[in-house]
Amino acid sequence: MLKKNIAIAISIGALSLTGCGLTPSAEQAADAAGTTSTSQAAVPSSTASAKAVPSSNAASKAAAAKATATRAAAAKAVATKAAAAKAAAKTAVAKTAALKESAAKAAAAAKAAPAVVAPAAAPAAKPAVPAVKTVAPKAPTVPAKPAPAPATAGNGTQAASTLGWGPVVAGDEFNYTGAPDRTKWSVYDSSGHAGKGLRSPKAWSVANGVATVSGDSAGTTGGMSAKFANQKYGRWETRMKTNQRDSEYHPVLILWPDSKSSTCAEIDYAESTSDTALVKFFLHYACSGSGKQTYSAKAVDTTQWHNYAVEWTPTGITGYIDGVKTFTDTNPAHQPSGSMHQTLQLDWFPDGSRTTPSQMQVDWMRVYK
Repeated sequence: MLKKNIAIAISIGALSLTGCGLTPSAEQAADAAGTTSTSQAAVPSSTASAKAVPSSNAASKAAAAKATATRAAAAKAVATKAAAAKAAAKTAVAKTAALKESAAKAAAAAKAAPAVVAPAAAPAAKPAVPAVKTVAPKAPTVPAKPAPAPATAGNGTQAASTLGWGPVVAGDEFNYTGAPDRTKWSVYDSSGHAGKGLRSPKAWSVANGVATVSGDSAGTTGGMSAKFANQKYGRWETRMKTNQRDSEYHPVLILWPDSKSSTCAEIDYAESTSDTALVKFFLHYACSGSGKQTYSAKAVDTTQWHNYAVEWTPTGITGYIDGVKTFTDTNPAHQPSGSMHQTLQLDWFPDGSRTTPSQMQVDWMRVYK
């Protein structure tokens, strides 16, 4: 309503300012004159101008009011914007504080966390070696015989290794327990030497890698002959020792003829007789007479292990103790005529005195070509 009144006032004022008046029509004037001859004349134009002044003031007020309203609206808009900016600033401060707190927490966590060391690079793998396909050999239908022990086995100096006799071709290492191996030995079960005393299989035992033959106080003792290496020429070696024996018991290592010899051939390559401090070598080449044998003697402690050997060739016969030559005979007439084999014996030679039990032990016995 205010706006409508302001508009009307503005219109009236405009008309007054231009000097325009409202001139009545002839008919209206006549009518007015006839009715009111004594009444006031028509209002002059100056009066109309005076009436227009209040309308001009109203317009100014209206304009002022509008300007005030405009300024108020502008101020309100500014205030609204300022409030919005303040709120935005407050939000930004809050966000900045939150980010700062998060950064502080992350820094603290990073400081507390243990350092992680990157693992060292693994060394380059070696190229794979292609697998070798192995084909197992077929088992033989007949079990092979065990190979004889090498010549260097055992203790002490050996003629075989010193002189290079080569591989063992036969023998016995006595690496078993019980009685002597009957596939290798014929154990005597008969009367003793020269028909005195007895040779009993019970006198023999094998244990701890050693063969032992024992002779008792009554003259019961033992002996055995090899079933292997029946040959003419060759080399034999035996590792032997005795206890503190009675002089009536003679340990002897012999090569004995495979068949009856017309010359009573016999090679005793180690024999200790009544003199227990000596070991003798005997080569028997005749059955009787003063020149039926040759021999040698060497002082030896038979209670210790020693290696006794004989080498028989077409040119002669040689004896060794611990690899050292102790006997030789190169006379062709003294050569045995046929093949021979090994025997191990503890013979009893009673002299009428009391006999003390005695022993002979053999560690191994080996044959070479």
